[in-house]
Amino acid sequence: QVQLVESGGGLVQPGGSLRLSCAASRSIFSINYMGWYRQAPGKQRELVASITSSGSTNYADSVKGRFTISRDNAKNTVYLQMNSLKPEDTAVYYCKSTYGLYDYWGQGTQVTVSS
Repeated sequence: QVQLVESGGGLVQPGGSLRLSCAASRSIFSINYMGWYRQAPGKQRELVASITSSGSTNYADSVKGRFTISRDNAKNTVYLQMNSLKPEDTAVYYCKSTYGLYDYWGQGTQVTVSS
C-alpha cells in the first residue's frame, strides 16, 4: 500500500509559479508510475504529467513547456514545477501512483490562478 500526501497548492497570479510536492509513505524507487492529475469544477479529471521508474516523462499538451515533473527517490517525493500559470490551470491537483496492480491517490491540493 502507498499513501500519498500533496502539498504546495495555493493562490497565484497569472504568470506566476508554484511547486507541488507529493510525498509517498514508502520508497518510490520501485513504484512503476507516478503522475499528477487535475480536476476543475464541472470537468473530468485529466492527466497533467507523469514519470516512470526509469525517468520517462509525459505531459499534457496544455502544459508542455510550462510544467516539469521530477522525482527525488531519496526523499520519496515527486514534484510538479508549474511556471507561467494561467487561469485555466485552476483545479484540484492530485498525485497518483501505480504500484503492482493497484492505483493510489492523494487527497488533492487546490491551485487557483487569479488576479
